[in-house]
Amino acid sequence: MDSQQSAACIDACNACADACDNCAAACLREADPKAMARCIALDVDCAQLCRTVAGFLARGSESAVDLCQTCAEVCDACAAECARHAMKHCQDCAEACRRCADQCRQMGAMPAAAAPGTGAASSGV
Repeated sequence: MDSQQSAACIDACNACADACDNCAAACLREADPKAMARCIALDVDCAQLCRTVAGFLARGSESAVDLCQTCAEVCDACAAECARHAMKHCQDCAEACRRCADQCRQMGAMPAAAAPGTGAASSGV
């Protein structure tokens, strides 16, 4: 596993989770938070998944690469929703989600032999 690529993905996941948490909290303070329900829901889902993926990557889990693909999809959905809203917190969140999705796709494109938790060194036998 490319430790530099993994570290970059972990950083992007953590930054995205923070941006999503900030966005969800700010959306709840908007004049009409009901209108922001989908944004808030996606923010919460995205933040949780990003933190989970960061943990899997940090541990070198064999499932990390597969989760990165799912994370990229959730980040894309969150970015698309946030981009629909003009508020700065939504725009900042959309950008963080796009960066995270890009990093997760790069991790997901890793060959299986280079993936975390695979290969002879991690066989544990």
